[in-house]
Amino acid sequence: MSFEQKFSLKGKIALVTGASYGIGFAIATAYAQSGATIVFNDINQELVDKGMKAYKEAGIEAHGYVCDVTDEVAVNAFVAKVEKEVGVIDILVNNAGIIRRIPMTEMSAAEFRKVIDVDLNAPFIVSKAVIPSMIKKGHGKIINICSMMSELGRETVSAYAAAKGGLKMLTKNICSEYGKYNIQCNGIGPGYIATPQTAPLRERQPDGSRHPFDSFIVAKTPAERWGTPEDLMGPAVFLASDASDFVNGHILYVDGGILAYIGKQP
Repeated sequence: MSFEQKFSLKGKIALVTGASYGIGFAIATAYAQSGATIVFNDINQELVDKGMKAYKEAGIEAHGYVCDVTDEVAVNAFVAKVEKEVGVIDILVNNAGIIRRIPMTEMSAAEFRKVIDVDLNAPFIVSKAVIPSMIKKGHGKIINICSMMSELGRETVSAYAAAKGGLKMLTKNICSEYGKYNIQCNGIGPGYIATPQTAPLRERQPDGSRHPFDSFIVAKTPAERWGTPEDLMGPAVFLASDASDFVNGHILYVDGGILAYIGKQP
């Protein structure tokens, strides 16, 4: 195998959960451009249709399914259907996630559990569903979308930080338990990424100044900018490719250096 071939995903089937838009869509697009067949899911038909339209406009033939990744029975049926209709999953990206910005003392236990269910239990459920076929095939790549909150805390995100910290450790444990089967499980921890969802936080103020949160992020980032979904493409392809076959249990933070930096003196 040539060096260039080590980074190719030709012939591989990649499942990216919650990839109708945003970071998941960008990662799936990178995989398609690297030769992979793309499978994605979302919580309802409207989002799946939105994703299918976006993939078609990008010239990508994707396979979209409705599936609630917190429902173990539904996930098992979904994975079995994908294996029958598309093929055995070589690459899994656990991307689906939610966040609830609520002060801890104001957050109900039900709200806390919901975030844990989507951001931590779901990656466990989906990983568990694909691992047996990966073992039979003799290889597999699992990539969990972690967060800087896998390492840091911040106001109003107690559930999200708890879930993403747990996801970091689930990543390490999948590595520990299934590395002997040639399955690599790693994580990507995005920094602050410029997406339509974060656009209001980057809008210029009426006087032309930066939004206060925009200023905060730029000041805390050595790169002095927000990341883009495209910044995640290379790392995601690397971790899905044969080039990373001896990289396991690692969290790759794509954050412009935030975690390495104490910040500017006021």
